[in-house]
This record gives sequence, structure tokens and C-alpha cells, in this order.
Amino acid sequence: MATNEETGGKGGVWVLDQQLDQPMDEEAKRLRNMYQEKKISTAILLQLAFQSLGVVYGDLGTSPLYVFYNTFPRGIDDPEDLIGALSIIIYSLTLIPLVKYVFIVCRANDNGQGGTFALYSLLCRHAKLKAIPNQDRTDEELTTYSSSTFGEQSFAAKTKRWLEGHALMKSTLLILVLIGSCMVIGDGILTPAISVLSAVGGINVRHSQISNEVVVLVAVVILVLLFTMQHHGTDKVGWLFAPIVLLWFLLIGGIGMFNIWKFDRNVLKAFSPLYVYRFFKKGGKDGWTSLGGIMLSITGTEALFADLSHFPVPSIQIAFTCVVFPSLLLAYSGQAAYLMKHSDHVYGAFYHSIPDSIYWPVFVVATAAAVVASQATITATFALVKQALALGCFPRVKVVHTSRKYRHQIYIPEVNWIVMVLCIAVTAGFKNQNQIGNASGTAVCIVMLVTTLLMILVMILVWHCHWVLVLIFTGLSFLMEGTYFSAVLLKVNQGGWVPLVISAAFFIIMYVWHYGTVKRYEIEVHSKVSMAWILGLGPSLGLVRVPGVGLVYTELASGVPRIFSHFITNLPAIHSVVVFVCVKYLPVCTVPEEERFLVKRIGPKDFHMFRCVARYGYKDLHRKDDDFEKKLFDSLFMFLRLESLMEASSDSDVSSLLDQQTKKSGDGQFSTNSDPYSIVDLSIASGDSIVPADSSLGTNNAVISTHQAGSQVEIDEIEFLNNCKDAGVVHILGNTVVRARKNSKFWKKIAIDYLYAFLRKICRGNSVMFNIPHESLLNVGQIFYV
Repeated sequence: MATNEETGGKGGVWVLDQQLDQPMDEEAKRLRNMYQEKKISTAILLQLAFQSLGVVYGDLGTSPLYVFYNTFPRGIDDPEDLIGALSIIIYSLTLIPLVKYVFIVCRANDNGQGGTFALYSLLCRHAKLKAIPNQDRTDEELTTYSSSTFGEQSFAAKTKRWLEGHALMKSTLLILVLIGSCMVIGDGILTPAISVLSAVGGINVRHSQISNEVVVLVAVVILVLLFTMQHHGTDKVGWLFAPIVLLWFLLIGGIGMFNIWKFDRNVLKAFSPLYVYRFFKKGGKDGWTSLGGIMLSITGTEALFADLSHFPVPSIQIAFTCVVFPSLLLAYSGQAAYLMKHSDHVYGAFYHSIPDSIYWPVFVVATAAAVVASQATITATFALVKQALALGCFPRVKVVHTSRKYRHQIYIPEVNWIVMVLCIAVTAGFKNQNQIGNASGTAVCIVMLVTTLLMILVMILVWHCHWVLVLIFTGLSFLMEGTYFSAVLLKVNQGGWVPLVISAAFFIIMYVWHYGTVKRYEIEVHSKVSMAWILGLGPSLGLVRVPGVGLVYTELASGVPRIFSHFITNLPAIHSVVVFVCVKYLPVCTVPEEERFLVKRIGPKDFHMFRCVARYGYKDLHRKDDDFEKKLFDSLFMFLRLESLMEASSDSDVSSLLDQQTKKSGDGQFSTNSDPYSIVDLSIASGDSIVPADSSLGTNNAVISTHQAGSQVEIDEIEFLNNCKDAGVVHILGNTVVRARKNSKFWKKIAIDYLYAFLRKICRGNSVMFNIPHESLLNVGQIFYV
């Protein structure tokens, strides 16, 4: 930003702008909340581990329903192949979900949030990688803005300079994040299809007279019900998820133990890695191709990371190591033992291996577990779209909170219906677990590769790992995931093309929207108005100042936006108080309420112009307009109090007031204060209470008189502001239209004039996103050519 550049070589106008519109460093330091993470007791940790089963592990737990059929779609020719496939499954589960994700990748969460965008946000805080440069050093004062420093000659510093010095690397990193995110959305479409279809497939395993069309129809009905119930949220039925999934894991583990004991205990020799070597040596190309089916045993691993939510990492580790991992090993080993004696039952192997006495109860639990697994991927899709929306990588859509207790439970109507239509189309179109499995494997494998690439940078920039450790992690990850990727590429024509097409469509939407947003921001930065020009207009701004408050919304965190000059040059009047409101999202999970707003005066006092920066994290959501407006004015009143004290008091006096304000904010007193005059009373009381009890009478009188004089000025300005607020508040929004220049390249004209313009037309406007009442809205139109 301009405020970080040296003044050498700058003109007098630039220096004047900096003096009149200074950065908010001091304001940010005052608001910083010294937060300390609460320690979690063992009992609560175990409870959270139990609850995480229903949120995190549903997708991974339902994989035994379809893995062996997708591995051997043409049947099992040699029992040795079955032992080899089981051995690969065992070591894949050990190395990828257990070692890599549960014990390494999950530690790279962003304040409890996982997924590709969370990793990207984490990296953006440690290097200047964000494409929209609306951050400044004041944002680094946030409690949740954790970053680290390192030596100039360290490997991390060299990597950081390399990334920041090449625009191509920034773009490449963003493209990788978008690809991974699009694949997660694709997985959110495919997982419900294959999970529900495989679970319902148990109907015709025992009743072969029921056709596959009936199974598909039942699966479609369940999916329609699942998606249509999303707007109700999972708050009321979420407590059932963990018991259902726990019961599911206990059942598949118990059935597995029974089958190993009953059919063939020799399958346990698959724990020897020797059989992995034998499988590849004997299988040749067919064995390599079957890896696409084996990979389905680790689908849900990426959802494990994306659905971290507010579960602490130790609870995730306890649940996986104590319940999920042993249950899955027993389930796959038990199925393999059954197939050793019944190799012709590879289709529906899970249901065939269930003892007759508990068949239908297990069928019911399997269907319920498949619904829970589908819900987990849908929730992950909503969370990812919300993150992309906050970081300017997705068109504006409606985000609804479905729970008053848990803010991470959200519902996005537009995305829900699009995902539902595509999910039903895949289910009804393929009617086959094998092809849907091929598609799901392709999506999951690409997401894993993207996560590995991001984790390499996290290990270097965030964790400061030695390059040897980074090299070991990179080599092992690419060895396993690269092998699987080469296998799923062989099945692109057998259903693997589906996630590629879906992801390509979402990628175009996300990248074009981000490209247009960046271009619009750049042109607004370059066309902002000089403060010298505003100062030259005088306190009246060359217009009639009418009673009221004008909230001018802008994306600029510094400077006067072009829409303001456009407004005052075309209209004869402006409000008595003007507040430039910048709502910006930061690469952090959340911004604490007490650190949300930064307020600064612009220009001399008689201009009555202020700047307010409202900061949000990618998990935060705008409240209703009256709440947002109330908090904005509360912050403005508090700024006037602090400004008055700073002019009339010592630093210790201000610190005393800030301490009191921090306590009141923590108790919720300030946020509920609706009477601005009560703030004035608090100011006078604070001013009087600053004087020590043992100081001399003369000193007391001097300090009190100084504070009273300052308080009187403060009362006058607060009363003026309150009168203007009562006269009316008008929200002024810039309706910016972006067009490509005539001499622009063809692809740029297509992206800006057609795709971006179409997306802006069908998406929600800023007035809807900010919940601005229609009667208080004033749109200012302008056209920018990029």
C-alpha cells in the first residue's frame, strides 16, 4: 500500500494525503484482545472425539460398501490378488489418512478450520500472496492473525521472497487452490450418489428379483429428501449423527472379526508389505488399473480435513486411532476373508458377508450412515463456498445460518439446488457404482495432490521445517498419490471425466469472478480522489450540508473513492456527517466482535468525515443491517471519546479507559448500549476517576478542569452526531460496471463483458448482502474500463 512506501520522490499532495488520512495503526493496537486459548479437559476431549465421528468420519466409514467391487469389477481370478489388494488397502489407510492427514495435515488448520482455502489463508498471512491487496499492517494486530518471523537468510525467507517476487507464482498458487476447491465441490456431488446408491443396493442383494432401476429410484428419493431438508439445518438431528456412525463402525468391525474367524484367517498375512510387491509384480496393467478402485478406501480423507470445524485436533486423532482405523482394518479384512471362499460374490460383497440374523438391522444402519456421510460432504461444500465467497473467489450468494448455537452450520440455497440436480443426474445417469466410483476417485486424488503442494509451503513458511523433512514428506506423498493418480487417469473414459467436467465449470465461474473483482479493485485504487482536492472544497465540500449521516460504502481501506467525487459533482447537497465504510474480508478464520471496527477521522474536525473499516473473517457473516449500523455508530461514539481524552489527557488516562472498555466489551455491556448519551456520562466519570486519591488538591483541580473542558467538546460533537443520526441515515453504494477496453484481447473481452457481467447480473447485489433497507439506499452508477 501507499502508506508503506517511502516518501522520497513523492509530491506534496501525496504527503498531504498521508497526513489527512493516516493508517489505523494505533486504533488497531487499542482493540487487540489478549486472548488465551482455553485448556480442554480429558472428559470434554473424549466427548468431542465421540461427536467428531458423526461430522468427520462418515464418508471414510462408508467406503467398505463399494471398495472391493470397484477393485474387481470383472471378478476375482486369483485369491493372491485379493490378498495383495487388501495389503495395499491396509498400508494406504495407514500412510495417508492416519500418518499424513490425522497426525500431520490436521495440525495445519487455521484456528480449527481445514480445507484448501484454510491452507491458502494461512499462507497469505505469512507471505504477500493475496491477489486483492486490501490488507495493511493494522490487520496484523488482530488476535486471530497469527504469523511468524524468520531470519533473512533462512530457507523460509528465501522461499517467501521467491513467491512474492513472481506474479506468476501467486497466480499459479491461486489456480491450484481453485482447482482443489472445485474438486471438493465435485466430491460433494459424487459422494452422496455413490454412498446412498451402494447402501440402498443391499435391497437386491438378498432379493435379486428387485431390479436395479428400483434401487436407483429409491436412492434418488433419499437424495431428494436429503437436499430438500438442508434449509432446516442439522441442529435438531445432529445429535443422532455420532451414535449412528459409532454404531456403524462397531458393526462393521464386529462383522469383520466374525468373518475372519469363520472363513479364512490367512487374510491376516496381508499385513506383510511383501504382498504389495507381489500384487504389482503379478498384476501388470490390470493390477495397476485396479488401484483406481482401491483408492476408494481412502475417499473421505479430504473431507476429514475440510470438516474439522471446531473440533480440536487431539479429539480427531483419538477418534481415528481408537475407533475408525481398527474398525476399517477389521471390516476390509473380514470382507476379504469372506471373498476367499465366495469369490463370485464380489458385487455387494459387504452385504453378502453379513450374517443372516442381523442383515436388515445392518442394512438400516448402513443407509443411515450413508445419509450422514452425504451430509458431511454437503456441509463441507457449503463451508468451502462460504470461504471462497469471503476471499472474492465466488459470486455473491445467500448464506443462511441454520443454528443459533453453532455458527459453522450454514445453508446456501443456490449451491444446494445445483449440487442436488447434478447429484441426481449422476445417480440416475450412471446407475452403476463402478463408474461413479471412478469419478469419485479422480476428484479425491486431485484434491490430495493440491493439499500436498500447499502443505509443502506450510511446512516451509509456517512451521519452518528443515528442508530434509520437507523433502521426505514431499517424496512419500507424491509417491503414493502420484501412483494413484496415474491409475485413475486410466479410468477417465469410464466415468472419471465427470468430476473434470464439473470442476472445469466451477473453475471458470470462480476464476472469472476473481479476475473481474481484482480488476475492479485495481481501477478503484488508481482512480481514488486526492485528499487535497477534498480539502480545497472547504468544510461544506462546496455543497449544502443537510442534516443526516451518509454511509459511503467502498472497497478502499484508505483514500476517498471515486463514487464520492462523482456523487458531490452531480448533486447539490451532501449529509452533515460522512462515513466511508469499508467492509473487507481478511485471510483469517474469524475476527472477534470487539476488534471488528476501526474508526478514523479524515481531514479537519469541521469536515465531519470519518472512515470505518469493518473487518470479517471467512467464517464470519454479516448480521442484519440494524445490528451492523448500531455497532458502527457505537464504535464511532467510542472513537470520539478516545479522541477527546487523547487531546486532553495523558497516555495513562487513555489506557485506563481502554482497560475499562475491554472489560465492558467482554461482559457484553458496550455492545448492547443503545443510548449514546450514556457513553458521554461514562466518559466524564472515567475522566474524574483517573485522578489518584493521594495526589495534591492543585493537581486534582488541574486534571479535572482539563478533562471537563475536553468532555464538553466531546459532548458537543457526540450530540451533533446523534442529532444527525436521528435525522436519517442513508447508505450510498457504488453500482460499478466494468467493461473491457476496445483494444483489449479477445479472451479479456469474453471474460469481462460477457462472463463477469452475466455473473454480476444473476448474483446478489451489495445492498442485499449488506441487508440495507430499500428506503435508505442510494445507488451511484459509474462505468470503469479495464
